Amino acid sequence: MTNGKNNDLLLVNIGSTEKFPINFQELEQAAKEKLTTGPFGYIRSSAGGEETYRKNIEAFPKYSIVPRFLNDVSTLNTEVTIFGRTYPHPLFIAPVGVNKIAHEDGEIAVAKAAAKYDFPYIQSTVSSYSIEEIAAATEGSSKWFQLYWSQNKEIAFSMVKRADQAGYEAIVLTVDTVMLGWREEDVRNQFSPLKRGFAKGNYASDPVFMSALPDHEEETIISSIVENIYHPSLNWDNIAELKERTTLPILIKGILHPEDAKLAIEKGIDGIIVSNHGGRQLDGVIASIDALPAIVEAVNGKIPVLFDSGIRRGSDAVKALALGATAVCIGRPFVWGLAADGQAGVERVLENFLQETKVSISLSGVSNLSQLRNLKIVRN
Repeated sequence: MTNGKNNDLLLVNIGSTEKFPINFQELEQAAKEKLTTGPFGYIRSSAGGEETYRKNIEAFPKYSIVPRFLNDVSTLNTEVTIFGRTYPHPLFIAPVGVNKIAHEDGEIAVAKAAAKYDFPYIQSTVSSYSIEEIAAATEGSSKWFQLYWSQNKEIAFSMVKRADQAGYEAIVLTVDTVMLGWREEDVRNQFSPLKRGFAKGNYASDPVFMSALPDHEEETIISSIVENIYHPSLNWDNIAELKERTTLPILIKGILHPEDAKLAIEKGIDGIIVSNHGGRQLDGVIASIDALPAIVEAVNGKIPVLFDSGIRRGSDAVKALALGATAVCIGRPFVWGLAADGQAGVERVLENFLQETKVSISLSGVSNLSQLRNLKIVRN
């Protein structure tokens, strides 16, 4: 619960002498000044002609909040319960890999910042640091594990087991990366974090992965990571196998079609994340926010529907939540904060984002998430 008088970061920031980028464009520029061309291009860019990337951002202004006034909003309750666990607010850290290209502290810095502001942290398979390293650095905080399938499915099962043993609360299986999207910026810059070893945190520490290698040379490890990430045969049967290997809730990330959402329910999936991978996989697809209402309707409250892709500020989060999202995942903004100032930069991004979201909810005239989901949103 948040009391209104303690809910005004705006005046604190105005009275502060500390200078830090505020909006997404400023964060991106600050990161650009810190990073070399390859890493900056990799984080900023998306697939193909970046049509999907632009759609994700341009779609949000097409949805307008119709606020209600003269409601008592002095006390705000943003709690959300997912899989029997209650979180203080519906904002999650989206899984973003290879964080060491942005800052040496990488995912550990992000996970620590997330823990400070109670953002559940979804760790990527292709992290620069391992499951165990992040768990040790953030003991007691909420963490989920995002799984990329592997050509050797035993590697996937091994990572899920490790996440369970480390206290992670759910598995997020990404299904839109059966192969890497066509990313022209990376080709132009001749830069691949995978090939440079930034994604090996979970692989080099995995006993199944390492035991399958002919040797443990750096080049062998990296080549095998690249080979295993390519998994075009992934299908519902594999997901059924995964369900048999873990008792953790399983969410599917990358759903855009309502029929796939219905299938997920039929197959016993515990949750969905509506996502187009921030535009980084298939170019020309529907914006995630445009896909959300039909999927929410198809799911009809049977399982949680989280949202990812295109969130840039608190009012974006409010729109997604009002359109039916159970929770919202934040991606690129925190990566720019990491690049700009390490853990402190991520903390500032999350603090500002959380505050703007709370202010936007209250100014919409509602005081809890149940009321927010009944807020009127019109499409222009």
